[in-house]
Amino acid sequence: MKIKITRINEKNDLPLPSYATDGSAGMDVYADIYEQITIASQQTVMIPTGLAIELPEGFECQVRSRSGLAAKSGVFALNAPGTIDPDYRGEIKVILSNFSDKEFVVKRGDRIAQLVIAQFVRAEWNLVDDLNNTERGSGGFGSTGIEGRK
Repeated sequence: MKIKITRINEKNDLPLPSYATDGSAGMDVYADIYEQITIASQQTVMIPTGLAIELPEGFECQVRSRSGLAAKSGVFALNAPGTIDPDYRGEIKVILSNFSDKEFVVKRGDRIAQLVIAQFVRAEWNLVDDLNNTERGSGGFGSTGIEGRK
C-alpha cells in the first residue's frame, strides 16, 4: 500500500518512517527537533516528527511506544496506541512520557515511536432492550482470574 506523506519543515535530513526488519509491523518515526528536549521524571511532552500523511478512507495510523525505549528508559508514547484519523492532515506529533526516575534527553533524529497502519470498520449502533447471554456475562476487571481457566 502506498500512502502519501509530506515533510512540513524545510530541513529534510531525517529518514521517512521505516521498518527496522522485514518482519516489523511498526515503522520507526524520528524526532524532528532542532534543539534537544529534556523530559524530566514524570513529565510529558509532545515531540514533532515533521511529517503529515494522507491515509486512504478506512485506515488509521496508530502511534505506539518503542519497546526498547520503554524497557530501557521508562519512556512511553502516552495514549498508545494513539490514532491518526484518515481526515487529519496536520503534523504527526508523539506524546512522550517519562515514567523513570531519571531525566531523558531526546535529540534530533532519535527514534521515538512506531507507526502502524491498520484498517478499521465504522460501526452503527443497534439499540436493543436486551443482549444475548454468555458464560462470562457482565463479569469484568479480573473476573476471569490470573490463573489458567479449567
